[in-house]
Amino acid sequence: MPSQSPAIAHGARLTIDLDAIVANWRRLGAVAPSVECSAVVKADAYGCGLAAVAPALAQAGCRSFFVAHLEEGIAARACLPDADIYVLNGLAPGSGAMFAEHRLVPVLGSHEELAEWAALSESARPAALHVDTGMNRLGLRVPEAVALADDPLLTRAGIRLLMSHLVSAEKPDEPVNGRQIEAFAALREALPGIPASLANSSGIFLGAAAHHDMLRPGYALFGGNPTPYSAANPMRPVVRLDSPILQIREVEGGATAGYNGRWQAPSPRRLATLSIGYADGYPRSASQTGHALVDGVACPILGLISMDLIILDVTDVPGARRGAMATLIGDRLDVDTVGRAAGTIGYEILTGLGSRYVRSYTGG
Repeated sequence: MPSQSPAIAHGARLTIDLDAIVANWRRLGAVAPSVECSAVVKADAYGCGLAAVAPALAQAGCRSFFVAHLEEGIAARACLPDADIYVLNGLAPGSGAMFAEHRLVPVLGSHEELAEWAALSESARPAALHVDTGMNRLGLRVPEAVALADDPLLTRAGIRLLMSHLVSAEKPDEPVNGRQIEAFAALREALPGIPASLANSSGIFLGAAAHHDMLRPGYALFGGNPTPYSAANPMRPVVRLDSPILQIREVEGGATAGYNGRWQAPSPRRLATLSIGYADGYPRSASQTGHALVDGVACPILGLISMDLIILDVTDVPGARRGAMATLIGDRLDVDTVGRAAGTIGYEILTGLGSRYVRSYTGG
């Protein structure tokens, strides 16, 4: 059965700018030009499509990639035959052989993982060591890691990268940033000679003390703002989400719209129904708080977002018509703005992008 072309598709259209992703990677790397800049491409490259994004970054010169799970690592290896691929969530019991087969680098965060990895054959190496400096999520505690300085287990496990994760890098005035940077510096002194990585997207902008040997941007690559405290987002927008208007209708004052009649017209209004809903990954929590742009005009979402449909008030857009496109992400509705309107963060908007869109890529 032939695939449906965008010209006749009824659903929403997702456009991803690969050139913008590459430009963002270069912009982030330029902050510390002597430091390797890797790319975090977990969660299907933050919803943008690993199979398209990762090769574009590799062609631009990126050599190291981070994913969350073994399965993501295997998928990344299929499109990155020569890259270093790190798996952040570590070594699940009994999974070492699969890591070795696909030449994946586990990020080890416990003595059990270290011992299991070290027990494998030479071909299973290398690995990274995750040390917790404040997140209390994954990784060895700092004293545990320091105690490995004279332990042959560290050598047998083939540790070639020392890493930790910042708690509040997007808030540079938070004291925890300084404490983590100091703890990580002390850790490096106790375990000399191992390349190290601390800075995530926002951490890159905390200064040279956070840079070390490898930067690990993720969200910022895909257009998210790594410096929300500043006036402008230094990243180029990557994602655009548009949906066709399926129907226009006029309603009288007092009429309701959507499930449970949550919205009631204060006066005669003109409504547009879009071909997108929460089954497409657009958050239901944006009901009556989110907007879409029609002819550049911000049109409020009315009532409850349905599984497949969203209703807009287009009274102030005389040119709105059946078949016209409404923009839900794009122009001045960036992923951070959409996230705030839905009571969440732009990360969740990106990683929740659904599979029903007509996807297209530009650049690359």
